[in-house]
Amino acid sequence: MLKPSIDSLMTKINSKYTLVTVSAYRARRLRENPELFQKSEKSTSVNYVGMALEEIDSEKLTYEVRDKDETTS
Repeated sequence: MLKPSIDSLMTKINSKYTLVTVSAYRARRLRENPELFQKSEKSTSVNYVGMALEEIDSEKLTYEVRDKDETTS
């Protein structure tokens, strides 16, 4: 079984699309600067996507939804 599980992640972010987008964005940031990873005692991932998913699962990484008016100028 993969850790963290999709069921566990879906309790943190209720959309699979958003989950993929947030984790991919965080993985890119971690690749650029690996010391940003917030390691916990149960971290097992060695790749950046896994690290991002662990941060989401442990609620060390959150996101906010911006209004459409904020993103278009």
